Amino acid sequence: MDFAKIKSAAESYKDDMTKFLRAMVRIPGESAGEKGKIECAAAEMRKLGFDKVEIDPMGNLLGYMGTGKTLIAFDGHIDTVGIGNKDNWTFDPYEDYENDEEIGGRGTSDQEGGIVSAVYGAKIMKDLGLLNDKYTVLVTATVQEEDCDGLCWQYIINEDKVRPEFVVITEPTNGNIYRGQRGRMEIRVDVKGVSCHGSAPERGDNAIYKMAEILGEVKELNNRLHVDEFLGKGTLAVSEIFFTSPSRCAVADSCAISIDRRLTDGETYQSALEEIRALPSVKKYGAEVSMYKYDRPSYTDCVYPTDCYFPTWVIPEDAPATKAMVKAFEGMYGKPKVDKWTFSTNGVSIMDREGIPCIGFGPGKEEEAHAPNEKTWKADLVKCAAVYAALPTVYTENK
Repeated sequence: MDFAKIKSAAESYKDDMTKFLRAMVRIPGESAGEKGKIECAAAEMRKLGFDKVEIDPMGNLLGYMGTGKTLIAFDGHIDTVGIGNKDNWTFDPYEDYENDEEIGGRGTSDQEGGIVSAVYGAKIMKDLGLLNDKYTVLVTATVQEEDCDGLCWQYIINEDKVRPEFVVITEPTNGNIYRGQRGRMEIRVDVKGVSCHGSAPERGDNAIYKMAEILGEVKELNNRLHVDEFLGKGTLAVSEIFFTSPSRCAVADSCAISIDRRLTDGETYQSALEEIRALPSVKKYGAEVSMYKYDRPSYTDCVYPTDCYFPTWVIPEDAPATKAMVKAFEGMYGKPKVDKWTFSTNGVSIMDREGIPCIGFGPGKEEEAHAPNEKTWKADLVKCAAVYAALPTVYTENK
């Protein structure tokens, strides 16, 4: 394989990739509102000569290049989080900014840059005659990942009946190759009380006071969660608190909290729920511990309910997909660092729920995700497009 030729081709598309990314950034598209972004990406695929471009009933975009037997997918979620407090931005998060090295705007690193590199990686395969009867490339722009990681791929696999041999997760990897991540789940704890007039609180049973005891024990639980040598420690954080009360002059008759639970290797949703149910204050007050469910309609009004459980996954260092990614990277950019994500990705469904290997490599940096003044680097777009273009051939030649 002529790696130098692939690098040169990727560099020649830097301006086109920049233009494409900025076009997507200008279109707001939070979870369940991605229609404009999907149409923009579909138009780019058609312009570049993809063999088949489809939008499924959930609203996911699937672009195919080639007609070979082995299906290799490159996944990027097209939805973004909101912008938060706009005063924290030094430039318009949608109108963005650009200099010689960077592109700034909501979604540049998390994670529309990955979609851009994958689309142009497939274009390079076509330009250089790398497509053959051994593989077909699928580039997806998926929806609702920020709301519910992996839901899109549950739909693609189970309803669209699309099952790749392996999937490249194009989330930002800080220039490294990632082979796993901690999982996560969304837990709710509810405790009941009895309301009364606030002038005589002893007549009631204050649910907020009960929750205060539970909160202390939940906070302490975080310090003794399981630690995995590769993925690190399981964690939890209380992210929301709710209550009901007849008025501000009354004792609260219910209180609830949401817990963001990060699961390391060896932990399950069952074990995480039982750890909280076993807390003394939870038992003392008969608190209900449950897992959230997600049933928000997509922008196409498709409802595909699922538990808010996003499993841990790890692919071995000697797995074929890992070795192929490392070899493709080494052919152009030297020896890579192989590591793992801190956050969660669509791999929770692809790899853990469905058993399809995932390997991660994408433009941008993790720390840019969800932050004000989000940006990515043009050099990353080029590097990822080049590696993506080489990967399928490296993989199929070494099967």
